[in-house]
Amino acid sequence: MTAPRHLWISASSRADRTAALERLELPPQLAAVSAHRRLRGPYTAVGTLLRAIVPDALERCPEAVARHNVEILSTTPELRSLVPASRETLTSLAVPRERTRFYSRVRTLRVANGLVDFLNAYLRALGGQPRSLIVDDAHRADPTDAEFLAVLLRRTAPERLTVVVTTAKEPLDDPAGPATETLGAALAAHCTRPDAPVSAAATRSDEPALASRYIDNDGTGDDPAELAAYLRLPSADREALHDLRRKTLEAADEPSLRLGAIAWHAENGGDRAGAGADALRHALDHCMDLGFYHAVLDYGTRGRALVTYESNPEHWWAFTTKMTTSLAALSLAEEALPLYDEARELSTSPSVHMQAAYATAMIHTRHLPDEDRDHGEARRWINQGIAFAGQLPDPKDREMRTAFYRNGLALIEMHRGNPETALDLVDACLARLDAALDPDEQALHRSVLRHNRAQLLSALRRPDEAFDEFTAVIACDPNYAEYHLDRGILLHRQGRLGEALADYDQAIQLSPPFPEAYYNRAEARNETGDVEGALADYAYVLELDPRMTDAHINRSALLIELAQDDADAVPLARSSVESGLGVTADSPELLCLKGQLHELEAEFEEAAAAYSATLTASPEYAEAWALRGALAHQSGDLASAIADLEQARTLSDTPGVRFNLAVAYHDDARHEPAVTLLDSVLAETDDLDARLQRARSLIALGRTEDAKEDLRIFADADPSYLPQVRELLPDMSWA
Repeated sequence: MTAPRHLWISASSRADRTAALERLELPPQLAAVSAHRRLRGPYTAVGTLLRAIVPDALERCPEAVARHNVEILSTTPELRSLVPASRETLTSLAVPRERTRFYSRVRTLRVANGLVDFLNAYLRALGGQPRSLIVDDAHRADPTDAEFLAVLLRRTAPERLTVVVTTAKEPLDDPAGPATETLGAALAAHCTRPDAPVSAAATRSDEPALASRYIDNDGTGDDPAELAAYLRLPSADREALHDLRRKTLEAADEPSLRLGAIAWHAENGGDRAGAGADALRHALDHCMDLGFYHAVLDYGTRGRALVTYESNPEHWWAFTTKMTTSLAALSLAEEALPLYDEARELSTSPSVHMQAAYATAMIHTRHLPDEDRDHGEARRWINQGIAFAGQLPDPKDREMRTAFYRNGLALIEMHRGNPETALDLVDACLARLDAALDPDEQALHRSVLRHNRAQLLSALRRPDEAFDEFTAVIACDPNYAEYHLDRGILLHRQGRLGEALADYDQAIQLSPPFPEAYYNRAEARNETGDVEGALADYAYVLELDPRMTDAHINRSALLIELAQDDADAVPLARSSVESGLGVTADSPELLCLKGQLHELEAEFEEAAAAYSATLTASPEYAEAWALRGALAHQSGDLASAIADLEQARTLSDTPGVRFNLAVAYHDDARHEPAVTLLDSVLAETDDLDARLQRARSLIALGRTEDAKEDLRIFADADPSYLPQVRELLPDMSWA
């Protein structure tokens, strides 16, 4: 018996894919959607699915809708009349002229994970019976839909929801820039590929009908005859059909259509440089604000094909600068630099040169690979931007832009290792804005500045001031999850675990799921003794991001600790370690944990092999030397034990390593160096075992009177220790 898997139908034509679908025996259908981005742009498939199920979910599981309203409304704007937006932030509310912060490129991954959580909650509310979801045209999906499908395939059990994905035969393209979840990899890993029949050629109707069908299907058809008939239409007739279809779609008043079909018809209609460019500009701005950066690149490229700097400088610059910002966000900043050079070559606008200077500075200090960053070059460009900003005619605009760009200079100074200078710059920016603007103006930018100030204070080890600043920025923007996470981390470092946990909880409640918040909460829960809660958080972290090695390490270490007293935890610990090694095969931490597991099960040869494998992968990893040395000591191989423990001490001169080496020296009758090591341990700690061990070596050296003081302290700590003391010095008086 093989485990159930999702299904991937790959065939050359939609007719063949449909025929293959009809041959499948599937559970009751949750929905059947197309992912073709020409229909509705980003989240075409997701939006179609949510429009179908959210009204019912509001009745069955309203708490799940409320919990995931950010994900629902970010992907499906048509649902704003049904789903209240209860977690707006200054970023989401900012008017275009005050938008100075954009979302991280990983926000769409957070949204995808939140949508999977919502879908699973809805399936439970339906009663848990098996269902199926059919997603067609995935080879034409926007990267947002492709990412969602990749997460859905990985995280959703096929026996609960069988996902059927259909694509053409052509290879799937990975999105530009780094991607943690790709559809092609997910399809290969989680799907079975049923055979797809090859259909006979379809009977052709007349040419005008074929061309009209292509346009009425919004260019999503894959029938070559339809496309050929469309292309043979006289251009005027073709443009008229596009305009007619666009007006029909506009009458539907569905916002997501403006991101797909409406924009496509407008750019191919009778007014390409006017209505076409306007439609693409609308889609560009919408997707930029939501962090759909691949779509921004698409709209920008298409828009720049319709207008030139000379014909429409405002649109041209918007298409260009939002493309460059998206390229930087997608870790493709090198591709943005030629576009800024082009803008400087074509434009005499001070505003264009000012913005290009600032953006170029940020590329050099922030977005290029570490080895290519040039903070001196960044400073040269930012100073040019500041010089332009200082010439703006409007006083408020001048002060805002100057403060914004000097904040960029502060970032450069931080990267150059000058945090005090950076803090002075941020303080000056805040003072200038307070003097020039009304209290309610530029709220977003002011919050960004205060957040930067809090981070600088934290970096400068001024935690009380940093806490006050984080608290102030949270008061300004209470629904921005990262502020709560950052304050939680600060509190965590100070040992204020209860307060840190409250901030981590709030960050989790305010945002689509992201692993860092759960990871930090797991660490804090573990420190408070909430082992069950910590393990649950680590497990969810790894569900969100199976590649997060630190979570594998911490979860495995916690399970091994439990396994010391509970044999039932051993299989879980073993599975956790092996899962981690499947991600990072040469992780020294995980290899050492594997060795500890073998020791726990008295598999000493396997444990030694695991420690040796650790040292092959990471010769400087002190813990592996220490563990292998302790294991050799246990087996009676004192020479090997001492050699390994001495090497461990060379790499990491900790009290624990010194103690173990002292014990080995004692057993090898090397009592003078043992006492010296234990003296250093007790100078740093008040460890009772170290006192007992020093007493043993002192007695061996004949220094009985010196040993008595250690033994007296040892015995006074707990009367149950007296038998050990009397064994060493039977005649010792306790009067």
